[in-house]
Amino acid sequence: MDAFNTDTIIQMVTTYGIKVIVALVILYIGIKVAGFAEQRLTSTLRKREEIDEMLVRFLGNVTRYGIIAVVIAMVLNQVGIETASIIAVLGTIGLAIGLALQGTLSNIASGVMLMVFRPFTIGNYVEAGGHGGTVTAVNLFTTELTTPDNVQIIIPNNAVWGNSVVNYSCHETRRADFTIGIAYSDNIEQAIATLKQVIDSDQRILRDPEPLLVVSELAASSVNITIRVWTKSADFWTVKFDMTRRFKEELDRAGITIPFPQQQVHLVRSPGAE
Repeated sequence: MDAFNTDTIIQMVTTYGIKVIVALVILYIGIKVAGFAEQRLTSTLRKREEIDEMLVRFLGNVTRYGIIAVVIAMVLNQVGIETASIIAVLGTIGLAIGLALQGTLSNIASGVMLMVFRPFTIGNYVEAGGHGGTVTAVNLFTTELTTPDNVQIIIPNNAVWGNSVVNYSCHETRRADFTIGIAYSDNIEQAIATLKQVIDSDQRILRDPEPLLVVSELAASSVNITIRVWTKSADFWTVKFDMTRRFKEELDRAGITIPFPQQQVHLVRSPGAE
C-alpha cells in the first residue's frame, strides 16, 4: 500500500512537474517573443516616414500585450486549466472590475482616440491636461511630456483627450507680438522707422506675411506701438527674446524714451487757504 502510494505520488509529481516546467518555459519564451515582436514591428514601421512615431509606439504596445495574453492562455492550458470556464468567470469578474476601473478603461479609450485623431505627435510642444511640455510618448494609459527644464510629466490619457489641447508645433510658422510704449513727446514716425530697421535686419523674420507696425493705443503714460512679425516656429522664442532686447537698445540710440508709468497730480489751492 505504501509502495503504491509512493509510486502514485512520484508519478503525479513527475507528470505535473513536467507540465509546470513546460508552462514556465512557454511563459519565458512567450515574453521574449512579445518583446522581440514589439521591437521588430516598431523598427519596421519607423522606416516608413508616413507613419507617425506616436502610432508606432502604440501599435508596439498593443502587439506586445496581445502576445502575452495568448501566451498566458497557453500556459493555463498546459497545466490543465480549462480556459473556456476561466473566460466565463473572467467575463463576470471583468464586468465588475470594469465598473470599478472606469477611469483606467477611459484612459485606454482616450489613448485609442489620440492615436486615431492625432491632435499632436511625438516632438510637438503642447499644453494638455493642465501642463505644458514636449510630447515624448503616448502609451495605452498615459501621455508623457518633458518640460523645457527637463522635468517629466505623466498625464492620464483621459485628462488629455477630455480637455483642450494647445499645440504650439502644429504649424511651421508663428506670429510674435510686441507692444512698445514711447513718450508722448517723441516722434512717432521716427520710432516706427527705428523699429522697422531692427525687423528688416533680422533674417529670421519672414517677409510674407508682411510685418505690421501700427499705433495701437494712446495709453495713460505712453503712445503704444504694436508690432506683429512672423517667424518659423522653431525660431519663435529666440526671435521673441532677441527682438525685445534690440528694440530697447535701438530706441535708446535714437533718443526715443520708453516711459515709466506716471500720473500727473494737480494741486488746487482753495481761496482763503493758508
